[in-house]
Amino acid sequence: MKRIAICPGSFDPITNGHLDIIERAAPIFDEIIVAVLNNSSKQPLFSVKERMELISEVTEHLPHIKVDSFDGLLVDYAAEVGANAIVRGLRAVSDFEYEMQVASINKKMNDQIETLFMMTNNQYSFLSSSIVKEAAKYGASVAGLVPPVVEEALRHKYSKGELK
Repeated sequence: MKRIAICPGSFDPITNGHLDIIERAAPIFDEIIVAVLNNSSKQPLFSVKERMELISEVTEHLPHIKVDSFDGLLVDYAAEVGANAIVRGLRAVSDFEYEMQVASINKKMNDQIETLFMMTNNQYSFLSSSIVKEAAKYGASVAGLVPPVVEEALRHKYSKGELK
């Protein structure tokens, strides 16, 4: 049986913390689908297409990585693509409480899909896309927090003068 995992998220934008989880999960699975959630109730900085392009670029060195997007329930998407695992990164105890609830309801809806939690590398334990966007918005350096291509994309978005 092929081991397919989904690494889901909004990735607005992808950070070095996200990339660390993807890189560490890559050798465990035959294929990892980095799945961008298309959440119409949020106003993202980057479009789904832009996020997918950035993820593709920063994961091109990893074999067996596919980038996709989805709407609706993650567990339904996982079944649709034949995934048998969901990989989630945890930064703190507060992440665990929420993620445990989500994993439990996913297991109830489809007991064939396992959720695996990976602790983030300590150097990224404070990192989130929201923090990165806030720093970039005010012109602070985000070097070391995101891959260089993402840093450039953030600089470009905020230099347009249309985002505040």
